[in-house]
Amino acid sequence: MDNDRIFSFLTQELAAKRSAILVTVISVTGSSMRDPGAHMAVAQDGRFTGSLSGGCIENAVVAEALQCLEQGEAKIVRFGQGSPYIDIKLPCGGGLDIHFQPLRDNDFAAQCLNAVQSREPFAIRLSAGGTAPEFVDHWQPNGFDAQNDEHIIGHWPSPRLMLIGHGAAMLRLANLAQAIDVGVITATPQTDLHDQFLAMDIDGRYLNAVDDVAAILSDRWTAIVFLFHDHDWEVHLLAAALAKPHFYIGAMGGRTAQLKRMEMLQDQGVSLQTIKTIRAPIGLFHSARDPDTLAISTLAEIVKSYQNTDFSSDYD
Repeated sequence: MDNDRIFSFLTQELAAKRSAILVTVISVTGSSMRDPGAHMAVAQDGRFTGSLSGGCIENAVVAEALQCLEQGEAKIVRFGQGSPYIDIKLPCGGGLDIHFQPLRDNDFAAQCLNAVQSREPFAIRLSAGGTAPEFVDHWQPNGFDAQNDEHIIGHWPSPRLMLIGHGAAMLRLANLAQAIDVGVITATPQTDLHDQFLAMDIDGRYLNAVDDVAAILSDRWTAIVFLFHDHDWEVHLLAAALAKPHFYIGAMGGRTAQLKRMEMLQDQGVSLQTIKTIRAPIGLFHSARDPDTLAISTLAEIVKSYQNTDFSSDYD
């Protein structure tokens, strides 16, 4: 979820005519904090953003990155298990193969950033030596292309929240999502809450009526969350949301509210199979009644669902 920050950092450095290094985990042995595809970005003066461990190798990674920039060619370095750096150990006992790619022009980083911000799947191809990195305008699975001696890293868009409802839980969940760089869109009929979202620089939409379905914006990597205490607001909006692409859809309320919701949606012609995809009650731990706990519980469930969703099945 930190790709926006990492590629923004790279494009800003390169736009200022300063060199930078893209650092990428290309393979993992055993246990590790980060999976293949995780990135760091390092500036020529040693500043960096992103992380590849719990803090145990970052200084060494920066030192390698600066040496790589001085040498002018990409390289792969092993850290942890099996590494020549016997004094640098990963507490988890695993090992990381890390690719260092010096960048001196902005084209590659700008293409990656544009894909991230446009919410488009993409991939990059990396090789050691003098070959430039390649941006691929569609998703490809992580792997090694032995024929071309290239490592392939595929990226999906980051998860995004579409929050629809009213009350304090909306505000708490939006605040929490912003804190971890998850994008947020809101739709509410509550005027003061709508104004707060706009002040937070959130894409806030005002719901004019119970059937104002145009306010719902979603894609395959969006989680749609309904947070209404007045469930009469849900029927048309929820039916429309179920028909849109998403990886998660949930609604606040207990089992009694869910049974009533199911009846109302069936009256709208929504199939029972589709209705059963709604997560209700929402959250990893149920009966969370205060807004802060409900927000934590819901966001944790959403992130878990995102991590467990096989988006590649959409591309078979």
